[in-house]
This record gives sequence, C-alpha cells and structure tokens, in this order.
Amino acid sequence: MVSTETGITTMAAFLLAWGLLNFCWLAVIRRPAVAAMLSLVIVAVLVLLSQLKYQVLMMTASFIDLMVIDTDTFAFLFTIFPALRWIVALCAIALVPLVVLAWRYDPLRVRRSIAVALALVCVGGLTALEAHFPMAPFEAWYGGNHLSAFARSGVDALSEMMTHGFMESDPSAADRLKTVEGWACRPEGKPPHIIMVHDESSFDIRMAPGIKLPAGYGSHFFSFDGKERRFLVEGAGGPSWYTEYNVLEGLSARSFGRFAYFVTRIAAGRVKRGLPDALRRCGYHTFSLYPALGAFMSARSYQTTTGVQHFFDQHDLGTRAVEPDNFFYDAATRIIEREHQRSPMFIFVYLAANHFPWNFRYRPDLMPQWKDLGNLALVDEYLRRQAMSANDYADFLARLKRQFPEEAFLLVRFGDHQPDFASLLIDPALDESGVARRLMSYDPRYFTTYYAIDAVNFTPADISSALDTLEGPYLPLVVQEAAGLPLDPSFAEQKKILGRCNGLFYGCAGGAEARHFNRMLIDAGLIKNL
Repeated sequence: MVSTETGITTMAAFLLAWGLLNFCWLAVIRRPAVAAMLSLVIVAVLVLLSQLKYQVLMMTASFIDLMVIDTDTFAFLFTIFPALRWIVALCAIALVPLVVLAWRYDPLRVRRSIAVALALVCVGGLTALEAHFPMAPFEAWYGGNHLSAFARSGVDALSEMMTHGFMESDPSAADRLKTVEGWACRPEGKPPHIIMVHDESSFDIRMAPGIKLPAGYGSHFFSFDGKERRFLVEGAGGPSWYTEYNVLEGLSARSFGRFAYFVTRIAAGRVKRGLPDALRRCGYHTFSLYPALGAFMSARSYQTTTGVQHFFDQHDLGTRAVEPDNFFYDAATRIIEREHQRSPMFIFVYLAANHFPWNFRYRPDLMPQWKDLGNLALVDEYLRRQAMSANDYADFLARLKRQFPEEAFLLVRFGDHQPDFASLLIDPALDESGVARRLMSYDPRYFTTYYAIDAVNFTPADISSALDTLEGPYLPLVVQEAAGLPLDPSFAEQKKILGRCNGLFYGCAGGAEARHFNRMLIDAGLIKNL
C-alpha cells in the first residue's frame, strides 16, 4: 500500500479492497493462512498487470477489464510479452505446493457467517467511499493507485451496469426504423472507390497561441472545395479507437459512459450497423490496414464484425516498427492494383507515424531538410511529422491520378484526436486541474481536429452534410452522400438528427438524441446484448 498508493482516500480504498478479498476467501475456505496467501498473490499479480498495462496503454487496470475479458486480451499480452507464458506457468507451479502446505498446517478456522458479514462491511465501505469521493475517469491515466483504482472502478462499473447496462439508451421509443435486412442499395452509376484515412494525432496546431509554424502550414487541412472543416472527436490525447468507433459505426463512444475506454471490445459482435456494412450492401469490397496487432483493443474482432471483409494488421503487412505514412499508402496502392477491376473498394487506412511520443527524432533519414522552428522540442518534432504526413499524402494523390486514370476515388481524412501535449498549449494560463476540468466538461477546444474531403477523377455528389463543424459519428453519412450512395433506413434517420442538431450528435440535448437513436437501433436488432 505504501509503495503503490498515494493519499488517504486511495489508502482507505486499498485497505477495504484488501479486507474484502481476505473475507471472501475466508467465507469459502475458512483458513486464514491460505486466505492471506491467496489474497497476497492476487494483489501482487493485479499490481504487476496494472503496471504492465500502464506501460503499454498509459492506463491502469480497471474492474471493467474483468467484465469484458476476451481471448484477444490474452493474445495481445502474450504476443508483446512472450515470456509472460512461462512466468504465469512457473508461478502457478510454485504456488500449488505452498497452498497445499498452508492448507494442511493452518490450525485456525473462521466462521463463515463472520467472514460474510465483514465482507459486506467492506463492500459498504467501498461504496460509501466512492459515493463521497468519486474517482474521476482520467485518474487512470496518471498511473499508481493500482488496487484502489481497480476496486473503486468496480463500484462505478457495477453501478452503471445496474443503471443502463454497457450503453446508454432510452427505455423505449415510439418510432421505429424501417428494416435494414433486405434493403437494396442501387447506386446511380458506377460509385467511386472510397479511401478513409485515419490521420493519427493530427489537428491544426494554430488553435494554440504562440506556435511558430513552417511556411505553408495549414494547406493539408483543406478539402477539394477550399474549405477547412472542424471535426469534433470524443477522446483527447490518446484513445484512437474512440474515433475508430465513431467513423466506422456512426455512433458515439460517449454513450458507453465509464465503459467508453473498452468500446471496441464491447461492440465487437454486438453492434451490427456501420459504414463498412452499409458499403457492402452497395457492392463494395471492404479492407482495413491496421498498424498494430489485430488483438489490440480487439480491433480485428471489432472491425470484421462491423463489415470489414479483409483486415490486415502489422503481421499481415510486414511492419518492422512504426512505419511512415507512405508505407500504408503503398500497401493501399497494391490492394487497388489487385482488386480495382472486381468491384468498388472501401479501404480504411490507419496511419501511425505521428503517434506519441514526440521526444525523439522519428526516422531522421526522412525529411533531412527540416529545420526546427524554436518551439518546445516535442512541438517542433510534431510539426516535422505533420509535414512528412502532408508530403506522403500529396504523393499518394499524385500516384492515384497517374496509375489509375480511369478509376474514380473519394478520399476522406480526419484527425483522430489532438496529441497529448496539446491540452497544455491551448490555454497556457490553466494548471493541470483546470485542464482536467475542461476535459471532463468536453470543452470543444480540446476535442477539435479536422476532416477533409478529396477526390481523384471524381466530383463528390453531395456534400450538404459536410458542415463546417461536425461531430465524429456523422462522418459515415458524409462519406456515403459524397460518394452518391443511397442511405439505408438507419443512416436516413441519422441524417434527420444531423439537421436538428446542426452537426452535433452526443453533444446535442445532453445526449438525448444519441440515447433515443441507440434505442431505435436496439429495437431494429442492429445493436444486441448491450
């Protein structure tokens, strides 16, 4: 407790969780020595796994990890830490004889009724503690407090589960969606190939005051019509998969409340409505190029159950480390060469070069002419990587024009979130707690990136939904209309919300529109078991 917890509240939560664990074991086995041994092992393993998770994901372990545990989680851990299999096996082998000895030679016994009563006292204490001193969701990003945070997150998670399940939705809805099953998509004319580019950590840094910029900065954010459009995302500084969920499903990660961090793991197999599935109904073949392991946040399971037919992760693509953007554009070009004559294609290109951290010179062999501008070192590195991204994207557009002169392409790019340091630059007068309050209130300054529409050998059919400011879940609607595709009943209904809410989705009416729409999708069978 002394080495891992900070503060009176977290230490009190630690002691209550420690007591609860011991009394639960005592209620089952009655032997104090065995209960103490098993409790110690569980707490030690929990702290070590939480530290491991923090090293990889910058977030400590949560009780929700147990609620949504899946095979992808174990596959991811055992892949990035191969020695973990042997460590687990050896620990299990060593523990068994110790437990047997303690079981045989422990002379003490505790009455089960007393153990159950004391366990309930600990539960009540944890619940009261969390009710009076609630843990803010962002605290998990600070590290430390491993056991107390795990226990307190359990109180919060179980409370939310009893209140509204994994996802917020209205209890009932009078109106109904027309069935999507059997709906026929009949485009007028040959539709374009669609390429969606997930531009990692990219936003217009001119939002922050006093930044020195390279010449021509900002042109990358403009669309084919000369407009710069703002994109409201739902994560700040790290969770790319929030925006992945937004743009593939057309739904809000914020609807999952405290479960939002696990949104792709929860949605896998449960949410059957999304952009890839809608495009498949219109005759598209769907592809995704993913720069990490497919088991990360259940990305493969999630994307393939929402309509992605061909998912390529870092093993499939042959990545050696964090690759520059042109690596993924090259992979997309090879797929287009192979598949473009069969049917229209949808390719989701997930970039990685501008990913955290920015405290080192990424690929110094690239862009050797770059000169730092006199900003903070990480800001200059960030601007350098943005310039690399802009150059690689311009080269990709030129390549599409040159290699496929008879093919039409619609390209839609978006920034998935601001970089983690941006929150300290946007309003330099705020301290850490002031920034945290802004993030908790979803101040749009901290959640604004960009989205842009481009075309090759094609004129976008309808961009009336591409408003100057747009919340993430509407991007699939923009993509389909710009491609000239008819909307299925669920997206047609969502377009009505767009009109009523002027580009906001979860941010409209305090989430009421999103909750009502979620209920309509549940009633239509497009969301299940949430």
